[in-house]
Amino acid sequence: MTDRRTDNLGYWCHEAARAHPSRIALVDLSRASPREVAYRELEERLDRFAAMVVAAGLRPGDRMAMAIGNRFEFVEVMFGAMRAGVVPVPMNTKLGADTLAYVLADSGSVAAVVDPAANPRIVAACDAAKLRARFALDAAPPGWRDYESSLQASPAAFEPPALAPGHMSFLPYTSGSTGRPKGVVLTHAGQLWWIRTLQKHWPSGPGDRALAAVPLFHKNAMAGAIKPLLHCGGSVVILPGFEPRRFLEVLSGYRCTVAGGVPAVFTLLLQQKDLIASLDWSALKVLKIGSAPTPKELLDAVEAAFGVPVGESYGLTEGGPVMIGPPLDGRRAPHGSCGVIWPEGECRLVGADGRDDPSYGELWVRNPGVTPGYYNLPEVNRERLVDGWLRTGDLFSLDTEGFYYFRGRVDDMFNSGGENVYPLEVENILLKHPAVAEVSVVPFPHAIKGEVPVAMVVRAAGHDAGEDELKAFCLANGPAYAHPRRIHFVDALPLNGPGKIDRKLVARMMHDVIGDAKLGG
Repeated sequence: MTDRRTDNLGYWCHEAARAHPSRIALVDLSRASPREVAYRELEERLDRFAAMVVAAGLRPGDRMAMAIGNRFEFVEVMFGAMRAGVVPVPMNTKLGADTLAYVLADSGSVAAVVDPAANPRIVAACDAAKLRARFALDAAPPGWRDYESSLQASPAAFEPPALAPGHMSFLPYTSGSTGRPKGVVLTHAGQLWWIRTLQKHWPSGPGDRALAAVPLFHKNAMAGAIKPLLHCGGSVVILPGFEPRRFLEVLSGYRCTVAGGVPAVFTLLLQQKDLIASLDWSALKVLKIGSAPTPKELLDAVEAAFGVPVGESYGLTEGGPVMIGPPLDGRRAPHGSCGVIWPEGECRLVGADGRDDPSYGELWVRNPGVTPGYYNLPEVNRERLVDGWLRTGDLFSLDTEGFYYFRGRVDDMFNSGGENVYPLEVENILLKHPAVAEVSVVPFPHAIKGEVPVAMVVRAAGHDAGEDELKAFCLANGPAYAHPRRIHFVDALPLNGPGKIDRKLVARMMHDVIGDAKLGG
C-alpha cells in the first residue's frame, strides 16, 4: 500500500521526527519564557491540527486563511492543514483592512486561524467574510474557537487523504508591488521536489541551527530556515520580530550556525559594531542574504564583520523558490552575484526582441516547482507562463563563469529623454560613495525628458555629504542622463511587510518633498 505521506508536503519533516524524536525542532522566543518544541511534540501537534480542521468540516482543496505572527504555531498551522489536504493561505500580518478582505474573498477561504495580536484588523475581516470555522490563538474573540483547547481535544493520530499529483499545497499572495496581491498556486509535488533537491545537494544536518527573525509568512524565512533545517533534523530559533541587538544576542547565544534575511536586516546589524565585536561567533557557519538586490559593498562588510562566508541567492514565490544560489562545488560566488543555477532547474535569459541572449536579458525559469498558474488570473498566466517557463520580470546578466547578476526589474525601468534608466544601476553608483548607507531611486515627472531619476538616501554614520556632492559623484561615475536630479535624505527607507524597500511609498514621499510640479532644466 502506498504511503500517502510521501506525496504530501505536510509531512516534509516526518522522517526527521522518526529519526530524532527527542531533538529540539523549534525554539520560540515570542513569549515570556522560551518555548522549546521537540520533533515528537511537533509531529503530534501537526496531526492534531489536521484532525481538528477535518472535524470542523474542512475537506481537501478547501482554503484556510492564516494570519499569525512569528511563533511556533505558524509551522503547525501551515503544515498541519496540508496533511489534511486543506490549503493554507498565509497572509501578510501588516495588510490593511481592504487588502485583507480582498485576499479572503479572492482565495475563497472558508476558515481561518489567526493571531489577533499580529493584526488588529484580521478578526473583523474574517467576521465579515462569514467563514465556516474560525480559530484564534491566545484570547479568542466572541464567536471564535480557542485554538489550543481545540487542538488538545483533537486526536493525536491522523490518516492523510489521497491527493492528486497537482493538488494545491498552499496559496501565498505576492506583496502586490505592481497592483493587487496575486495568489500563487503551489503544488505538493512541486514543493516536495525542492525539498528533495535540498536533501540531495544542500549540506545541512542535525547539528545545524537557523535563526528566523523575518516574517514566517515570507519565503525568505520558509525557504531559508524552516524547510532546509527541519527536513534534516536541525532546529530553528524563532524571534517574534527583528530588533538588531536582540537578533545578534540570540544568534550568538543560541549557537546558531546559519541565519538569513533581506539586505535591510544586515544594514541595521552592521550599525551594532560594539556588540558584534563582543559576541562569540564560533558556531556560525554562513550568513545568507536574499529577497532583494544586495550591494557588493554590503556583502563585503557583513563578511568582514562576522568572519564567515556570506551567500546571496535568488528566488521568487512562483519560481521554485530558489533557482540561483551559491555554488555547491566549493567555488565562491563573486560578491554582487546571486550565484549559479541550482541543480535540477533551468534558466535562460531572453532579450527585448524575444530571443535568447547569452549574457543579458529577462530571466525565464523552468523546474517542477514553478507555479502552474496565478489564482483566478488567466490573463496574467498567458503573459507570464510560456511552455512551462516562468517569465520572472527580473533582468540579469551572466558572466563567462556561469554567475548571474541581478540588474533590476523590467517594470522598474523608465525612459528619460530617450534613454533607458534602470534604478538599480543608479543605486549601485550611489552606494559606492562612502556617505551612502542605503538608497532608493525612483522616476519623477520632468517637463522635457518625461521622467528623470530622483533618490532617497540614508547617510552612513559619521558622514554628512550633501545633495550636490552626491550628484557630482553620480555624474563622474555614470551616464549624465541617469544622475538623480533631486536627492532627499532620511533616517530610514520605508519597508513593506517582507522587509523590502517599498518603492511605491518612496515615490509618494518624493512627490511630497518635491511637490506636484514637474522638474525642468
